[in-house]
Amino acid sequence: MKLAFSKMQGLGNDFVVLDATERPIALDPPLARRLADRRFGIGCDQILLVEPPRLPGTEFHYRIFNADGSEVEQCGNGARCFARFVRDRGLTEHDEIPVGTAAGPIRLYLEDAGQVRVDMGAPELQPERIPFLADRPTLTYVLDVAGEPLIIGALSMGNPHAVILVEDVDTAPVARLGPLVESHPRFPQRVNVGFLQILARDHLRLRVYERGAGETLACGTGACAAMVHARQRDLVDARVRVSLPGGDLTIEWPGPGQVVWMTGPAVQVFDGEIAL
Repeated sequence: MKLAFSKMQGLGNDFVVLDATERPIALDPPLARRLADRRFGIGCDQILLVEPPRLPGTEFHYRIFNADGSEVEQCGNGARCFARFVRDRGLTEHDEIPVGTAAGPIRLYLEDAGQVRVDMGAPELQPERIPFLADRPTLTYVLDVAGEPLIIGALSMGNPHAVILVEDVDTAPVARLGPLVESHPRFPQRVNVGFLQILARDHLRLRVYERGAGETLACGTGACAAMVHARQRDLVDARVRVSLPGGDLTIEWPGPGQVVWMTGPAVQVFDGEIAL
């Protein structure tokens, strides 16, 4: 059996995209790990599955699997690639695409020059809904990591995020702290870990250690989470440029109760088939 796929990337965060709109694809963890393997498979950070709609008012359902085979709720860079895929493949004729995810519905907007704008929904700050173990919501939390106190922000952008302010992302201890925070017991479903540097009120730098994938070149939901946390602390304005190792995203958030908007590129790399 051969499985057709597209390889796509958003700021270097790369994806294998599978079209299951006409025929279901049984994507279990072992198959996901095989497809994501960079030596014995295709190679990617995440696998995106395009399925028929499940939620009222949506055109498609969007599923995301990490390189370790775990299924997650949301992926911002993946959402942009998803939009580009369904439009370029003729699966929709619309430039505004409502899509269902495990985290709820989102809306994708195709713009000029290969840019895609995504309504990422409002951030979730209540600990039990992130989920994060805490008595009450606060601006920052102290996390015990390897016997040392670590100050973090915690929120969800459809998936859980911890945000750590650093002086310089180039020297931030991403490889050491990333896996320790990702699997910290106060995050029951694990967490994406962002290391955030404030350059100006309209410019951030960010590195992200992603849950189930390790450090990636870009993380769209991580960029949204970092901007929200910085804005909560009055460190940035309502529109910022977030520079990640793979490139830049524009993130907009007016404030509490409002949705977060993310704009960035989505690029098709190649199409292929893999024998299963």
